[in-house]
Amino acid sequence: MTTASLRPSDCQDAAATQTISGALCPTAIINSDHAAVIRFAQAHERAGQPMREKAVALYYAVRDGFRYDPYQLDLTPYGMKASRVLDTGHGWCVTKAVLLAAACRALSIPARVGFADVRNHLSTARLRETMKTDIFYWHGYTSIRLDGGWVKATPAFNIELCERFGLLPLEFDGREDSIYHPLDRAGNRHMEYLSMRGEFDDVPLASMVTTFRQHYSQMSRLEESNFDDDVRSEVASDR
Repeated sequence: MTTASLRPSDCQDAAATQTISGALCPTAIINSDHAAVIRFAQAHERAGQPMREKAVALYYAVRDGFRYDPYQLDLTPYGMKASRVLDTGHGWCVTKAVLLAAACRALSIPARVGFADVRNHLSTARLRETMKTDIFYWHGYTSIRLDGGWVKATPAFNIELCERFGLLPLEFDGREDSIYHPLDRAGNRHMEYLSMRGEFDDVPLASMVTTFRQHYSQMSRLEESNFDDDVRSEVASDR
């Protein structure tokens, strides 16, 4: 049975006996049954390719195929959908993690979305000023089940952003966790994990929205700004 053919009743019945069943089923946000998601996933697999190699190929397709943009946050079920990232060509850490999870599920690879609170030491001046904090709550990553275990994959920062900002790109081999480096290329502090919020079969959107309203009440001001332009300005000012 493929992910695309799973019905809600199938998922509910299977979930009673198999804990990974929920990590294979489509949801409203992780919409792995969407035609565009299925096409995207199938475009990056080869016939007879092992599951681990498929997951690695999907990781790089999401990491580098969609630019990271934390300014455009649409915290509605529609705005968070995996298929929406395909429509817009960009996403932030959570929606890119959602797309990777959905693409994995479309190829019958169990995947979940995981979350952590992190302290980001390298962000744009505009983002720091608007957020009023360097803590990124509900940072998103993807947890993929491969070879009998779960491995973390973080497809947020595309390679162009890493090169421009002097960050070490996150690689993924399907065997070990791929999570943010503590330091950048120059040895400056980059990312610090403060707490792990857990891994879920679907995005806990209500809890996320509550936290964002509490801590990021001014984030909507960023919507009219351009993240790539701010990155260029930030890098130029450091030279």
